Amino acid sequence: MTRIKRGYIARKHRTKTRLFTSSFRSRLTIPQQKIKALVSAHRDRDRKKRDFRRLWISRINAVIRENKNEKYYSYSIFMYNMYKRQLLLNRKILAQIAILNRNCLYMISNEIIK
Repeated sequence: MTRIKRGYIARKHRTKTRLFTSSFRSRLTIPQQKIKALVSAHRDRDRKKRDFRRLWISRINAVIRENKNEKYYSYSIFMYNMYKRQLLLNRKILAQIAILNRNCLYMISNEIIK
């Protein structure tokens, strides 16, 4: 049986991997670098969602606590009252309202309390 050399397909695969890892500064081998990079990317996609949710919650909480009409009012009480009244706005939208138009968020919170 004759020997089969994998030719351009294997070379193309190795070149593609080498180009993917060319900008990395690590002592790992090229396949290990690629695996590490892909694992980090997968992990950080989930972490990004978590971080944005935390950011939105802190923004809403900061604006809600500034409301002078209500003492002892916080994010958790605000969200509880929202769900109790079945006013379903997600945290991203509420955070945008809190940044761009605080008075609107104050109106929402005052209506929920009544």
